[in-house]
Amino acid sequence: MKILKNIAIFFWRMWFYGWVLFTIIPIFPILLILLSREKWYPVFFKIAAAWAKTILFVMGFRVEIDGFEKIDPLKSYVFCPNHTSMLDIMLMFAVPKNPFVFVGKKELKKIPVFGYIFKKSSILVDRKDSESGRQAFKDANRKLKNGTSVCIFPEGKVPTDLSIVLDSFKSGAFRMAIEHNIEIVPITFYDCKKRFSYTFFSGSPGKLRVKIHDSIKTDGLTLSDRNTIKKQTFDVIHKSLLLDIENKKNEY
Repeated sequence: MKILKNIAIFFWRMWFYGWVLFTIIPIFPILLILLSREKWYPVFFKIAAAWAKTILFVMGFRVEIDGFEKIDPLKSYVFCPNHTSMLDIMLMFAVPKNPFVFVGKKELKKIPVFGYIFKKSSILVDRKDSESGRQAFKDANRKLKNGTSVCIFPEGKVPTDLSIVLDSFKSGAFRMAIEHNIEIVPITFYDCKKRFSYTFFSGSPGKLRVKIHDSIKTDGLTLSDRNTIKKQTFDVIHKSLLLDIENKKNEY
């Protein structure tokens, strides 16, 4: 029975990779043109969001968003979701209408085709290179000044220890929000690890629940407050995840 289940998961996973690859290739030239000028980025974002929603749909995922009305489509934010799966990037495209750029690790550019688009459309950071971090911070600042939101997974990586509900946060997102006086939006992804983890023979179609929490304002704050709002953001997401775990236990 386990063998049959693994075979089904194998083909389901290959279905995912096939859709990702063969839907990007036909529009690849168009995406490159749109990414050649910063003012065309909003158009690229709309196409990327439609692409991500299509992939989620054909994989059998149903996105359920709580708190969508809390995001003003005319404002810039620093979005801070938890990081659990390779689905996180696609799911994030389905959350706000506000054009945003990801700040992500440079290893993502190694993914065939998708990695190249991600490199051209996002801000990549080499965590081992301090100069890379400084340059990424400058690039993100420029995007924010131009009215584009930024999405940073504050954990910086997907926790390898499955017992970790939420890993510790880096400070970059909070420093950025304070310097630009921009609100931070904590976002909780509940189901990505269960639905499509980095363990190959795992996962299944189903709900992908998203909770958009109340934004955290940075009015009047200084850089000395960054650890305070970092903890505040962490606590909001962490408590939400723990409450969901507790609710699931009570269902059984």
